[in-house]
Amino acid sequence: MQRSTLRKTYELLSSMRFAISLLTVLAIASIIGTVIKQNEPYNNYLNQFGPFWFPVFEKLGLYAVYNAAWFLLILGFLVLSTGACIVRQTRPMLKDMRSFREHARETSLAAFQHHALLAVGLPFDEAARFTREHLIRNGFRFRENVRDDGVLFAGRQGSWSRIGYFLAHAAILLICLGGLLDGNLPLKVQMALGGKHTTSGNQLIADIGPESRLGRDNWSFRGNVFVPEGKSSNVAVLNVKDGILLQDLPFTVSLRKFTLEHYDSGMPKRFASDVLITGADGKTYEKTIEVNKPVEVDGIMLYQASFEDGGSRLRLLARDLRVDGTPDQSVDVAVGDSLPLKRNGLDLTLELIAFRPFNVENLADPDTGAASGTLGTLEKHLGSGARSTAPKDLHNVGPSFQYKLRDNTGQAREYQTYMQPIAQDGAWYLLAGMRDTPDAPFRFMRIPVDADQKADAWFALRRVLLDPRRHDELARRFAATALDRGDDAALRERLQETARRTLDLFARGGFESVGKFIESTIPEGERDRAAGVFIKVLEGVTWEAWQLARQDAGLPPLKNDAQYARFVRDSLNAASDSQHYGAPLLFQLDRFDEVRATVLQATRSPGKPIVYLGSLLLVLGVFAMLYIRERRLFVLVKHSGEALVALSSNRKSLDVDTAFAAHRDALATRFTPPADAPPAIEPR
Repeated sequence: MQRSTLRKTYELLSSMRFAISLLTVLAIASIIGTVIKQNEPYNNYLNQFGPFWFPVFEKLGLYAVYNAAWFLLILGFLVLSTGACIVRQTRPMLKDMRSFREHARETSLAAFQHHALLAVGLPFDEAARFTREHLIRNGFRFRENVRDDGVLFAGRQGSWSRIGYFLAHAAILLICLGGLLDGNLPLKVQMALGGKHTTSGNQLIADIGPESRLGRDNWSFRGNVFVPEGKSSNVAVLNVKDGILLQDLPFTVSLRKFTLEHYDSGMPKRFASDVLITGADGKTYEKTIEVNKPVEVDGIMLYQASFEDGGSRLRLLARDLRVDGTPDQSVDVAVGDSLPLKRNGLDLTLELIAFRPFNVENLADPDTGAASGTLGTLEKHLGSGARSTAPKDLHNVGPSFQYKLRDNTGQAREYQTYMQPIAQDGAWYLLAGMRDTPDAPFRFMRIPVDADQKADAWFALRRVLLDPRRHDELARRFAATALDRGDDAALRERLQETARRTLDLFARGGFESVGKFIESTIPEGERDRAAGVFIKVLEGVTWEAWQLARQDAGLPPLKNDAQYARFVRDSLNAASDSQHYGAPLLFQLDRFDEVRATVLQATRSPGKPIVYLGSLLLVLGVFAMLYIRERRLFVLVKHSGEALVALSSNRKSLDVDTAFAAHRDALATRFTPPADAPPAIEPR
């Protein structure tokens, strides 16, 4: 009973269906690993999939598919299955490759798809000699079997096509074995037996203990080396689930210069790292690492993976959005630093997250170039694989930086601000974005700039517009401008009071407060007309606020002209949005000193040569199976004056018919005397 169970298990492991099933599961897993970005911080997955699906996918190991225990287990079973299949099929295949089948029966030959019975008009010995010559001339190795009714010539060629089977299966075996060696199976063993465990990434490398460090003799790993310009590093960081491990390297990498080249559109064209590598023996090597041009050091490959900011130093201009706030102040901070802001009634912490010197954006009008009619309707339904119909006008819009403002309770909002104005809808704006959570998109406030491409005019206008102490003056100036001097004084006072109340509403919450007031006090049928009146009043007082701000700055007044109407409307919209900005300060980038950092992928892959060898064997195996044709030609020359010709092939193809016809006709010609050529006898 035990022997029968083992036999069935062995037959299952070595069966083709079992191997195909394993390959199918691996293919599905590879698709998942391609769709879901691998080895990202767990917070990214939590934000992407939500609190329900995040733990489900975590248990399934979908965040590191290729290192999941079930994936490695399937690879192991595939290695066993392929190995068992090779062992099981080797003996019968080798036996079949050596066999000529010279003992085949006439009835078996007559059952071949390609066979013919020929008339032989020559003596038996001469017909046999012609058959030998034909087989030799066409490259067949053959054996003869003398029988009572004649002699059977069994020829074969292309038997080495069977070797393609062994090469292909050996290739799969080697590739899977290499994958196991290059996966994190050795790391799992070390973590299980060596007392290693992950640690959090928000700490200094020097503070990470030996329990989270891997020795230089670790024979398989893949990690990232982060090196800012002018700095050095001798460790690689391995992301393992929601923590990290440090891999000590037998050398030190120093970044002398990071080169970044761009296309005219601002897209990166080339980035390379000029590094100085110092080995354990003190010897130094100067190398340049580029994309697809790695460098090998002590058996470790260094690939150019990406680049990041290395601690650029920024000078920021702090704009106080409070009405009674302080004048603008400059602060110096580096990327990655935290700066307390505990003066002038503030209790915040500025955390500078990132700096990007280049931002490539599509500035094309999405409605430009769109097809109309039926074609336009169809283009809206084109899939991702179809040609994109959206217009593109890629431009580098200049530097930007991201930061967080954290209050004394630990709550923080994230902000992004561009350094240079950006053209949108025919005007220029300074874009300042805000979001409440990391997974939410930025909501941008568009601050209009003046003719000098500066936002100073808007900040001064906003401060006057939202200052309750100046609302009476703004209302009075608005009423005086809107009405002639000869108009009724009572009408002037009512208009002035309306403007003051509208300003008070707007200063408490922007358009949102005005809208709530309209909904709560005005009948539904009159709300649209009332909203239009409120907008006209707000635009009028915004113009007066601009004039008053210029007067405070000692600038001459402007003539109320249509060319300033766009600036007034945009200023009013931005002033409304600024009340939902969620911060008392807005930071602008004044100047910067960029420091770049390279991210190198350090890899020790003992399975790489094995995988390369397996890939070579796979190519050779497929070539052998596809292009080496195994054919067997049988010719039974009988004493009765007949000859049975049969041809078999390992694959059915059109050229088999042609080859059989050529052999049949050639033998028929040789078997027939020149003076008398009787036709071939039809197959029975």
